[in-house]
Amino acid sequence: MLWLYNFGIFFYGFFIKIASLFNSKARLFQKGRKNIFITIEKRVNNTKKHIWFHFASLGEFEQGRPVLEQLKINDPERKIIITFFSPSGYEVRKAYPLADAIFYLPLDTRKNAEEFIRLINPEIAVFTKYEFWYHYFKALHDKQVPVFIISGIFRPGQVFFKWYGGFNRKILQFVNHFFVQNEQSVSLLKSTGLENVSLSGDTRFDRVAVHAQRPGQFPAIAAFCGDAPVFIAGSTWPQDEQLLAGLIAKQPDWKFIIAPHEVHTGHIQQLQALLPNIIKYTDLEKNGSLIQGNVLLIDNIGMLSAVYQYGKMSYIGGGFGAGIHNTLEAAAFGLPVIFGPRYEKFQEAKDLIGLGAAISIGTAEQLLLAFEKLQQDNNAGQIAAGYVKAKTGATEQIVLYLENYI
Repeated sequence: MLWLYNFGIFFYGFFIKIASLFNSKARLFQKGRKNIFITIEKRVNNTKKHIWFHFASLGEFEQGRPVLEQLKINDPERKIIITFFSPSGYEVRKAYPLADAIFYLPLDTRKNAEEFIRLINPEIAVFTKYEFWYHYFKALHDKQVPVFIISGIFRPGQVFFKWYGGFNRKILQFVNHFFVQNEQSVSLLKSTGLENVSLSGDTRFDRVAVHAQRPGQFPAIAAFCGDAPVFIAGSTWPQDEQLLAGLIAKQPDWKFIIAPHEVHTGHIQQLQALLPNIIKYTDLEKNGSLIQGNVLLIDNIGMLSAVYQYGKMSYIGGGFGAGIHNTLEAAAFGLPVIFGPRYEKFQEAKDLIGLGAAISIGTAEQLLLAFEKLQQDNNAGQIAAGYVKAKTGATEQIVLYLENYI
């Protein structure tokens, strides 16, 4: 099976090279890894030990961030290396101040893994939620560098738990300890003979709870909202936005804030065509008189998590694609949430539905019904905030364990 895995990595790299000719994300993926080892050698002193955090993308960064920051608080002299797989993580957080260096992760080949680990000289390696790379994990294991998975979550349908998943289960055996989000993940790992697992919960709860206590302030948005009830749609995609347009047309007494997942020019123009009266946040900052509108477009990255403080109800995008985005940021501010049908991979979404603080929808009609139901429910928001508060504590548990290895 290793030969098939290696072929898959080779084919992926080849595909990215071709795609980079016409796709901006693929181009960033390719460009960011060009001469990567020369860059690392110039920026990293490999005579010193480093703590290596790897994140697939921006969401995983926010998930692992509380652990990273607590380790840094405990000892500010610690050297931290961060890697990202996806441009959407690296390009947003490449200047993150608590890391000594931030890189794209080279593709998972034996040669790349051995060279990368030699250059950064890791003391421990921390992977958040998922991403299981055979050659990196094996090289770390061979060098006796402890590997940890934090905020992990496993499902029965994953290849690890299939009869043909022997190769993938071998990757799991290189992990020193798993910190997982739910009991199902504990049971699944133990069914493969792995006992090095703890039920810690999800570190994102700690992150969003702290953030909700002291969010950044945006006076222009506060002025736009005024005394009107505000519906905030975060991380939306075109299919989400088509449904939202119908809701907006039927709710003239509400104000709406849309923060799309992608803010490139093409997508902004699509939203302006769909909602001709939409106001861009960058224009609102320049011209305060635009507060008379009722739909605001957040046309930059990094504001959404704080914007939820101005809302009364929220919609989380992605549920008509690969899966919903972060529901906890909204829930932490006491907002009930609505999202599309693809949420089954997200434990918090299932929990919020069970508590009556979230509703999944699939059509414009269902969106309107969910809006009306949550509008009449005075407790849903409080339940959402209480759920987040009750789930905090994972960071402390994980950091106490990791300190034994540093």
